[in-house]
Amino acid sequence: MGKTGLKLSTLSYGSWVTFSKQVDDSASDRLMGLAYDAGINFFDNAEAYEGGRSEEMMGRVLSKKNWDRTSYCISSKAFFGLYGKENKPNQNGLSRKHLTEACHAALGRLQTDYLDLFFCHRPDPETPMEEVVWTMNILLQQGKILYWGTSEWSAAEIMEAHAVAKDLSLIGPAMEQPQYNMFERFKMEKDYLSVFRNTGMGTTIWSPLASGLLTGKYNNGIPEGSRLGISNYAWLKEKMMEQEKLDKVKKLAAVALELDTSLATLSIAWCIHNQHVTTAILGATKESQLTENLKAIDLYPKLTTEVMGKIDEIMGSKPL
Repeated sequence: MGKTGLKLSTLSYGSWVTFSKQVDDSASDRLMGLAYDAGINFFDNAEAYEGGRSEEMMGRVLSKKNWDRTSYCISSKAFFGLYGKENKPNQNGLSRKHLTEACHAALGRLQTDYLDLFFCHRPDPETPMEEVVWTMNILLQQGKILYWGTSEWSAAEIMEAHAVAKDLSLIGPAMEQPQYNMFERFKMEKDYLSVFRNTGMGTTIWSPLASGLLTGKYNNGIPEGSRLGISNYAWLKEKMMEQEKLDKVKKLAAVALELDTSLATLSIAWCIHNQHVTTAILGATKESQLTENLKAIDLYPKLTTEVMGKIDEIMGSKPL
C-alpha cells in the first residue's frame, strides 16, 4: 500500500449500501467467504454505513469465521457519525473527541482489538490539522489503528497533513480512498500526481463500477432491488442516471464484447490498470456478481494501449 510495508489484495470487498440494506447475515457470510477464499484480504467499512449496522454485520460474520486475524485487514472511517441529521455537535467531524470515540465504537461493532486502516472520511475545515494528525498518531501509539488515511480529500489537504506531521515528527496519512472509475478520473489522474510522487500514497478505490452504472444493468431502466432503486439513495440515482452516461456505457459494451468479457469485469480491470491503485473495492450483492468481478485480475493484463485508447475515446473523461 503505497510506500508502506502493508500488502493489500488488488481487489477488496466493501459493505457500503449492501450490508444491512441489500444483504442479510447469511448472504454477507457467503460473500465475504467467497472473497477471502479468492485471495481478498481487505474488507472495507465505515461508521456512517447504515448508521453502524454495516459494521455490526461485518463484525458478526468475522466472529464466526475461523480466519487468522493476521490474514486479513479491516477498516473503518469517521466523520459523518451515526445519527444523520440528528447528530449533536461532537458526534461528527474530525475533532479529537469524535475520532477517538468513533474508533472505540468501530472496534466494538467489528468485534476486533484494532483496525488495520482508519480513515478521515472527509476533510473537516472546523478542526485544526494539528489536532487531526495528533489524534491519529495517538491512536497509532495505542495500537488501536495500524495505518491512518483520508477519503475524498484534495491533494492540498493531504499535503498539509504531511507537512504538519513532518513538523511535529509524527506519521502522516498513508492512504487515500477516492472514487475512481471511467467517469470520475480527475483526482487519481491529475490532482494526486504530486502526492504520489512526494509521499508514496496508497489508494483504496471506491465505486470502480460507478454504483453499478458501468455494468450496463441500468441501460434499460432500474432493475428491482438494485442500488439506484433504493428510496433513500435518490441522490445517487439523480447523479448517475444521465442519458449521456448511459449512451457511453452502451458504446463501451462493444469493447467488452471484443475482449469476450462483461462490462463489469472490463470496468474493474480498467481501474486496477492504473499503477497508483493499490486496491479496488468491490460491492457485489450476489455471489455470481462477485465471481464475475474477480475475473478482472485475469483481464487487466490484456488492456493494451489500443484498448485503453478506445475507452478514452468513448468516455471522453480523461483529464486534460
